[in-house]
Amino acid sequence: MKHRILYIPIFLLLSLSFVDCAKKGSPSGGKRDSIPPVIVKSSPENYSTNFKGNEIRVYFNEYIKLKDLQKELIISPPMKTSPNITPLSASKVLKIRILDTLKENTTYSINFGNSIVDNNEENAFEYFKYVFSTGTYIDSLTVSGKIKDAELLKPETPTTVVLYEVNDTFKDSIVFSEKPTYITTTKDSTSTFELTNIKEGTYLLLALKEKSANYTFQPKTDKIGYAKSVVSLPTDSTYTLTLFKEKTAYKMAIPKHETKNHLLFGFEGDAAALELETLSEIPNDYQYTTYKDLKKDTIHYWFKPSFEADSLVFVAKNYDKRDTLTVRMRNLFADSLSISPLKSGTLTALDTFKISATTPLLAVNSERLHVLDKDSISVPASIVLDSTYNVAKIVFDKKEEQSYAIEILPGAITDFFEKTNDTLFYRVTTKPLSDYGNLTLSLTNAKKFPIIVQLVNEKFVVISETYLTENKPVLFEYINPGNYYIRIVYDENGNKKWDTGNFLQRLDPEKIMYYPSKIEVKANWSLNETFILD
Repeated sequence: MKHRILYIPIFLLLSLSFVDCAKKGSPSGGKRDSIPPVIVKSSPENYSTNFKGNEIRVYFNEYIKLKDLQKELIISPPMKTSPNITPLSASKVLKIRILDTLKENTTYSINFGNSIVDNNEENAFEYFKYVFSTGTYIDSLTVSGKIKDAELLKPETPTTVVLYEVNDTFKDSIVFSEKPTYITTTKDSTSTFELTNIKEGTYLLLALKEKSANYTFQPKTDKIGYAKSVVSLPTDSTYTLTLFKEKTAYKMAIPKHETKNHLLFGFEGDAAALELETLSEIPNDYQYTTYKDLKKDTIHYWFKPSFEADSLVFVAKNYDKRDTLTVRMRNLFADSLSISPLKSGTLTALDTFKISATTPLLAVNSERLHVLDKDSISVPASIVLDSTYNVAKIVFDKKEEQSYAIEILPGAITDFFEKTNDTLFYRVTTKPLSDYGNLTLSLTNAKKFPIIVQLVNEKFVVISETYLTENKPVLFEYINPGNYYIRIVYDENGNKKWDTGNFLQRLDPEKIMYYPSKIEVKANWSLNETFILD
């Protein structure tokens, strides 16, 4: 019995030692695999000539899968029918089954980008390219260059770069409907490109920032950049392509009967000279008015009196264009006058308090307007009507760190249907000047005018701008703290806005030049910067 009792502590010690050993021996998972897959062999071999088959197999040393293949894959020249590429899950074999009829004596390049990754850690086999030729040799010429953006500091990535072969049947309009001869994309944030395995010849070189990757130019959604002259290969030249978004061609949309006395005429492009004239039979006392929508390319058309009609026919005149438009009339309710502020809350001394209405504003009476500061002292104010956008502006001088009560009494605003407003009350405030920053900009070597000096935020939205016809300092006031860019627009045609380019007309966009560095604006801080123009 005594011997048995002695064995008990020995047994317990041995048990604890086994538990401790088990803890020490628990697997940690080891070092993370950071090595991408390796190709063992290809069938046919990469860069094969006299290609006759319809299937390609690439063998790897480990299991691979395809990630974002549709986004990464570039086939040049493009095939009408995309090949069937597997695996769909994990495999050691990459299979490319060609479903298209290949062109004779043509070098094909299938670039997988970063889509081939190992199955476990997703280490990418970067920019794998399988090249083959249906002829007796591999085309080996290249075209390289850089992409810029006409409006932005840097172009969006990736950008597609294409070549169209210029031959006897070539027309510029081919870029709208047919896929190019060769395709590549910019590789990274450097926005550089290289087209490889090209045959000798003459080409049109384009850059496209596409919304949908169909490799054709869709002006409504895509940006385009072009080489100023055709590219003749072989060449040692490099090319810089500047992307821009074309102005959409003018076009009227189908009009809409919105409410009882309200029609909407949507349009695309430049409608600055648009006039609407009814061709239908209308009452003798018929009247109408129009204004532009603040956000959309739309004309609001209002008429009175109401009358029964199945449809109304209009002619839309814009410069030398004429369109006949038919509005199908419906049994709808009439709008009532309702007024709301475009922006409330905090204003700066440079801001104007604005209100908009659901019906056309016809007249204003400033005597029915009262503005009081926080000490209940009356502030001189007036109402100014902007008929272009159906907006009423409440104009008064504003001081820092102040609050204002705006009361608009009945009869201050009259609409197209002779209805007037109810009592309206709004409250706005101003912050202390110390909450804002200021920026004074001096221009050196500014020899060409007019120019537009713009302050834009990090999303390239214009915060403030000044139009200069001669060189003088520019002051940007009441800037909210943050990071900004300064850019100069060379207004070549003097219309006080930036004008984009046109591919078919080979018209370049107006030049924009950025200040070389981002500017940080701090509260209660005044900056003085000098912009040296070239």
